[in-house]
Amino acid sequence: MSDLEALKKEAAVRAAALVESGMRVGLGTGSTAKYAIEELGRRIASGELKDIVGVATSEASDQLARQLGIPVEPLDPRPLDIAIDGADEIDPKLNLIKGLGGALLREKLTEVQARRFIVIADHTKTVTHLGEKAPVPVEIAKFGFLSTIERLRAMGLGGRLRQPGAQPYVTDNGNHIFDAQLPESFDPATLERQLKGTLGVVETGFFLGMAERAFVASPDEVRELTPV
Repeated sequence: MSDLEALKKEAAVRAAALVESGMRVGLGTGSTAKYAIEELGRRIASGELKDIVGVATSEASDQLARQLGIPVEPLDPRPLDIAIDGADEIDPKLNLIKGLGGALLREKLTEVQARRFIVIADHTKTVTHLGEKAPVPVEIAKFGFLSTIERLRAMGLGGRLRQPGAQPYVTDNGNHIFDAQLPESFDPATLERQLKGTLGVVETGFFLGMAERAFVASPDEVRELTPV
Protein backbone atom coordinates (compact mmCIF):
# COMPACT_ATOMS: atom_id res chain seq x y z
CA MET A 1 0.00 0.00 0.00
CA SER A 2 1.41 3.42 -0.98
CA ASP A 3 1.79 6.18 1.59
CA LEU A 4 -1.17 8.07 0.09
CA GLU A 5 -3.35 4.95 0.08
CA ALA A 6 -2.46 4.40 3.74
CA LEU A 7 -3.52 7.96 4.52
CA LYS A 8 -6.76 7.53 2.55
CA LYS A 9 -7.45 4.48 4.68
CA GLU A 10 -6.67 6.52 7.82
CA ALA A 11 -9.16 9.19 6.70
CA ALA A 12 -11.78 6.49 6.21
CA VAL A 13 -11.04 4.97 9.62
CA ARG A 14 -11.43 8.37 11.30
CA ALA A 15 -14.80 8.86 9.61
CA ALA A 16 -15.93 5.34 10.48
CA ALA A 17 -15.04 6.04 14.13
CA LEU A 18 -18.02 8.41 14.22
CA VAL A 19 -20.39 5.45 13.71
CA GLU A 20 -21.94 4.11 16.92
CA SER A 21 -23.97 1.00 17.68
CA GLY A 22 -27.60 1.18 16.62
CA MET A 23 -27.01 3.66 13.78
CA ARG A 24 -28.34 3.60 10.23
CA VAL A 25 -25.37 4.37 8.00
CA GLY A 26 -25.13 5.53 4.39
CA LEU A 27 -22.39 3.51 2.69
CA GLY A 28 -20.59 5.42 -0.04
CA THR A 29 -19.09 4.22 -3.30
CA GLY A 30 -15.54 4.34 -4.61
CA SER A 31 -11.97 3.50 -3.70
CA THR A 32 -11.83 5.62 -0.53
CA ALA A 33 -15.36 4.80 0.64
CA LYS A 34 -14.42 1.12 0.34
CA TYR A 35 -11.97 1.59 3.21
CA ALA A 36 -14.76 2.96 5.40
CA ILE A 37 -16.99 -0.03 4.65
CA GLU A 38 -14.11 -2.38 5.43
CA GLU A 39 -13.49 -0.60 8.75
CA LEU A 40 -17.15 -0.88 9.72
CA GLY A 41 -17.02 -4.58 8.88
CA ARG A 42 -13.94 -4.97 11.08
CA ARG A 43 -15.60 -3.19 13.99
CA ILE A 44 -18.69 -5.40 13.68
CA ALA A 45 -16.59 -8.57 13.53
CA SER A 46 -14.65 -7.50 16.64
CA GLY A 47 -17.86 -6.85 18.58
CA GLU A 48 -17.10 -3.14 18.84
CA LEU A 49 -20.21 -2.24 16.83
CA LYS A 50 -23.64 -3.81 17.12
CA ASP A 51 -27.03 -3.37 15.52
CA ILE A 52 -25.97 -1.05 12.71
CA VAL A 53 -27.72 -1.10 9.37
CA GLY A 54 -26.20 0.08 6.12
CA VAL A 55 -27.90 1.73 3.17
CA ALA A 56 -25.69 1.24 0.13
CA THR A 57 -25.26 3.81 -2.63
CA SER A 58 -24.36 1.27 -5.33
CA GLU A 59 -24.63 -2.41 -6.14
CA ALA A 60 -20.86 -2.73 -5.56
CA SER A 61 -21.04 -1.23 -2.07
CA ASP A 62 -24.09 -3.35 -1.24
CA GLN A 63 -22.19 -6.50 -2.21
CA LEU A 64 -19.05 -5.52 -0.28
CA ALA A 65 -21.04 -4.66 2.85
CA ARG A 66 -22.88 -7.97 2.83
CA GLN A 67 -19.59 -9.86 2.36
CA LEU A 68 -18.24 -8.11 5.46
CA GLY A 69 -21.28 -8.92 7.59
CA ILE A 70 -22.90 -5.48 7.48
CA PRO A 71 -26.71 -5.77 7.30
CA VAL A 72 -28.02 -3.75 4.35
CA GLU A 73 -31.52 -2.35 3.88
CA PRO A 74 -33.11 -0.37 1.03
CA LEU A 75 -33.43 3.39 1.40
CA ASP A 76 -36.73 4.38 2.99
CA PRO A 77 -38.10 7.68 4.39
CA ARG A 78 -36.40 7.28 7.78
CA PRO A 79 -33.38 9.53 8.31
CA LEU A 80 -29.89 8.09 8.40
CA ASP A 81 -27.71 8.89 11.38
CA ILE A 82 -24.60 9.35 9.24
CA ALA A 83 -23.34 8.84 5.69
CA ILE A 84 -19.70 8.46 4.66
CA ASP A 85 -18.59 8.88 1.06
CA GLY A 86 -15.84 10.17 -1.20
CA ALA A 87 -15.85 13.12 -3.60
CA ASP A 88 -14.29 14.11 -6.90
CA GLU A 89 -13.94 17.79 -5.94
CA ILE A 90 -14.24 19.60 -2.60
CA ASP A 91 -14.33 23.39 -2.42
CA PRO A 92 -13.63 25.47 0.74
CA LYS A 93 -17.34 25.47 1.65
CA LEU A 94 -17.37 21.67 1.34
CA ASN A 95 -19.53 21.88 -1.75
CA LEU A 96 -18.79 18.82 -3.84
CA ILE A 97 -18.73 17.35 -7.30
CA LYS A 98 -19.44 13.62 -7.20
CA GLY A 99 -20.31 10.97 -9.73
CA LEU A 100 -17.16 10.07 -11.64
CA GLY A 101 -17.77 6.58 -10.24
CA GLY A 102 -21.28 6.60 -11.69
CA ALA A 103 -23.30 6.38 -8.45
CA LEU A 104 -24.35 10.00 -8.07
CA LEU A 105 -28.12 9.50 -8.04
CA ARG A 106 -28.15 6.86 -5.31
CA GLU A 107 -25.46 8.77 -3.42
CA LYS A 108 -27.50 11.97 -3.37
CA LEU A 109 -30.77 10.21 -2.53
CA THR A 110 -29.04 8.54 0.41
CA GLU A 111 -26.85 11.35 1.69
CA VAL A 112 -29.53 14.04 1.64
CA GLN A 113 -31.34 11.97 4.31
CA ALA A 114 -28.32 11.77 6.60
CA ARG A 115 -28.18 13.85 9.74
CA ARG A 116 -24.40 13.95 9.25
CA PHE A 117 -22.62 13.60 5.90
CA ILE A 118 -18.88 13.00 6.20
CA VAL A 119 -16.58 13.20 3.17
CA ILE A 120 -13.33 11.25 2.83
CA ALA A 121 -10.84 11.93 0.04
CA ASP A 122 -7.23 12.56 -0.85
CA HIS A 123 -5.69 16.02 -1.22
CA THR A 124 -5.94 16.03 -5.04
CA LYS A 125 -9.71 16.45 -4.67
CA THR A 126 -9.55 19.87 -2.96
CA VAL A 127 -10.12 22.88 -5.25
CA THR A 128 -10.67 26.61 -4.91
CA HIS A 129 -13.86 26.40 -6.98
CA LEU A 130 -15.97 23.58 -8.39
CA GLY A 131 -15.11 22.57 -11.94
CA GLU A 132 -11.45 23.40 -11.49
CA LYS A 133 -10.34 19.85 -12.28
CA ALA A 134 -13.35 17.64 -12.89
CA PRO A 135 -16.42 17.75 -15.12
CA VAL A 136 -19.80 17.59 -13.43
CA PRO A 137 -21.48 14.27 -14.14
CA VAL A 138 -25.09 14.67 -15.25
CA GLU A 139 -27.23 11.53 -15.14
CA ILE A 140 -29.65 11.51 -18.05
CA ALA A 141 -32.47 9.19 -19.11
CA LYS A 142 -31.45 6.56 -21.66
CA PHE A 143 -34.58 7.21 -23.72
CA GLY A 144 -33.92 10.15 -26.03
CA PHE A 145 -30.45 10.74 -24.58
CA LEU A 146 -29.11 12.33 -27.75
CA SER A 147 -31.89 14.93 -27.62
CA THR A 148 -31.10 15.59 -23.96
CA ILE A 149 -27.44 16.12 -24.83
CA GLU A 150 -28.46 18.64 -27.48
CA ARG A 151 -30.44 20.54 -24.84
CA LEU A 152 -27.37 20.56 -22.58
CA ARG A 153 -25.18 21.84 -25.39
CA ALA A 154 -27.74 24.57 -26.10
CA MET A 155 -27.15 25.73 -22.52
CA GLY A 156 -23.52 26.32 -23.47
CA LEU A 157 -22.11 23.22 -21.80
CA GLY A 158 -19.29 21.28 -23.39
CA GLY A 159 -18.50 17.71 -22.50
CA ARG A 160 -19.27 14.23 -23.74
CA LEU A 161 -21.37 11.19 -23.13
CA ARG A 162 -19.52 8.75 -20.88
CA GLN A 163 -18.59 5.81 -23.07
CA PRO A 164 -15.73 3.66 -21.74
CA GLY A 165 -16.13 1.05 -24.51
CA ALA A 166 -18.21 0.37 -27.57
CA GLN A 167 -21.43 1.26 -25.74
CA PRO A 168 -22.36 4.19 -23.48
CA TYR A 169 -21.91 3.72 -19.75
CA VAL A 170 -25.08 2.60 -17.95
CA THR A 171 -25.65 3.42 -14.28
CA ASP A 172 -27.16 1.07 -11.69
CA ASN A 173 -30.42 2.92 -12.43
CA GLY A 174 -30.33 2.17 -16.17
CA ASN A 175 -29.40 5.71 -17.20
CA HIS A 176 -26.48 7.31 -19.07
CA ILE A 177 -24.05 9.99 -17.83
CA PHE A 178 -23.01 13.15 -19.64
CA ASP A 179 -19.76 14.55 -18.22
CA ALA A 180 -20.32 18.29 -18.59
CA GLN A 181 -17.42 20.71 -18.91
CA LEU A 182 -18.31 23.74 -16.85
CA PRO A 183 -18.03 27.35 -18.03
CA GLU A 184 -15.21 29.48 -16.66
CA SER A 185 -17.58 31.54 -14.53
CA PHE A 186 -20.80 30.15 -13.08
CA ASP A 187 -22.81 29.90 -9.87
CA PRO A 188 -23.13 26.21 -8.88
CA ALA A 189 -26.58 26.61 -7.31
CA THR A 190 -27.95 28.44 -10.35
CA LEU A 191 -26.47 25.94 -12.79
CA GLU A 192 -27.80 23.02 -10.77
CA ARG A 193 -31.32 24.49 -10.93
CA GLN A 194 -30.99 24.98 -14.68
CA LEU A 195 -29.77 21.43 -15.19
CA LYS A 196 -32.51 19.94 -13.01
CA GLY A 197 -35.05 21.89 -15.06
CA THR A 198 -33.78 20.43 -18.34
CA LEU A 199 -35.94 17.71 -19.85
CA GLY A 200 -34.19 14.34 -19.73
CA VAL A 201 -31.88 15.21 -16.83
CA VAL A 202 -32.36 12.88 -13.86
CA GLU A 203 -29.76 14.29 -11.42
CA THR A 204 -26.51 16.24 -11.27
CA GLY A 205 -23.20 15.64 -9.54
CA PHE A 206 -23.41 18.90 -7.58
CA PHE A 207 -23.66 18.14 -3.83
CA LEU A 208 -24.11 21.62 -2.39
CA GLY A 209 -24.37 22.47 1.31
CA MET A 210 -24.63 18.82 2.33
CA ALA A 211 -21.29 17.89 3.92
CA GLU A 212 -20.61 18.54 7.60
CA ARG A 213 -16.87 17.86 7.47
CA ALA A 214 -14.20 16.18 5.39
CA PHE A 215 -11.21 14.05 6.28
CA VAL A 216 -8.61 14.70 3.58
CA ALA A 217 -5.47 12.61 3.19
CA SER A 218 -2.48 14.81 2.36
CA PRO A 219 1.04 13.51 1.61
CA ASP A 220 2.03 13.50 5.29
CA GLU A 221 -1.18 13.77 7.35
CA VAL A 222 -4.96 13.57 7.42
CA ARG A 223 -6.58 17.01 7.70
CA GLU A 224 -10.07 17.56 9.09
CA LEU A 225 -11.93 20.28 7.18
CA THR A 226 -15.15 22.11 8.00
CA PRO A 227 -17.00 24.63 5.78
CA VAL A 228 -15.48 28.12 5.68
